[in-house]
Amino acid sequence: MTSNNTRQRQRLPTLFEVLNRRTLPPVDLFAFYVFMRDQQRSVDYLDFWLDASQHMSLCRHYVRQLRRSVLMETSELDSKRSSVIMEALKLQEESELQNGPEYESKRLSMVLRSDSMADVSAKKNMSPSKLASQQQNRDEQKEEKGLGREMSASVTVTREHVRESAYRIMTTYFVSGAECELILPLHIIRGITNAIEVDGRDDPEVFDEAKDYVFQAMEREAFPVFLSYKALGNTVPLGSLVRLCIGLFSLFAALWVAFILIFLDWSPKVTRLWLILPFSIGVYGCLAHQFDLDPIIVILGYSELTLLKYMRIREPYVKSLLIRRAIWVLCLTVLIVVCLCVLFGLVPGRRL
Repeated sequence: MTSNNTRQRQRLPTLFEVLNRRTLPPVDLFAFYVFMRDQQRSVDYLDFWLDASQHMSLCRHYVRQLRRSVLMETSELDSKRSSVIMEALKLQEESELQNGPEYESKRLSMVLRSDSMADVSAKKNMSPSKLASQQQNRDEQKEEKGLGREMSASVTVTREHVRESAYRIMTTYFVSGAECELILPLHIIRGITNAIEVDGRDDPEVFDEAKDYVFQAMEREAFPVFLSYKALGNTVPLGSLVRLCIGLFSLFAALWVAFILIFLDWSPKVTRLWLILPFSIGVYGCLAHQFDLDPIIVILGYSELTLLKYMRIREPYVKSLLIRRAIWVLCLTVLIVVCLCVLFGLVPGRRL
């Protein structure tokens, strides 16, 4: 699926495609994560978005299990609970047909809230003796099924797992003094903490407003810079600075030697042709810094992830774009080097 999409896409990817792993290096999610961590210094935004997406996947898995198990429940508690949940599942399916996948968070939240209300309502209507009897029957069933049942339970997503995931996200990003506290509008933070701590919610819709805010912030501030570095260039800032230093040093050395040869009236003049080496390195390094692009590395098919660490360029449109820019930078380098060599090669010598 991803391979077909990348072949058909004749444009730069969007942030949504990157976050949903529909792109290839050097504009994939891993490269964006490294960029947010090392250059943008705002990786907490991306961490939250990924954790919230993982929470929705957990909720999705739980709802699938709920759909499979709800028809098999036979007890009084489960029967009352099933009727409410089945109604919510029916509404979810109708909403999915009408609204499409973009409303998945709302659909999952609808089922999860119905599950919580149905569970509480059914338990209130059941006598303590029936609750105890039901719990005892469940315990006996678990013991009878033995090791196979235990292994299955180890990979089963329970409602408690969903609650723990929601609470962990809240304490990590939205509590004052938290490890990765996000700077968000106060009404968003209060809405999330109240929904989880006061209302007891754990559905993915709790985080929707924060996800939208974080997504828009990354799309507006970080993502355009990311594309300029990875889709229009192939160097990181530190690597670009190293190339500039090497280029300036080489240019200084070339000019120093050129003036020495001129003022010493060095003969034969063909000796000045050796200046092509330092001039080439100097101009190449300066242009690589100017365009954040190392043409030779691009032609070899690589892009810098961090200093001295490279990744293959696999996104077709980005690869073609970088190759065109690399050829243009190489042509500009050759033109400037030829002009410098001709200029300093034809100047008549004058011994001082």
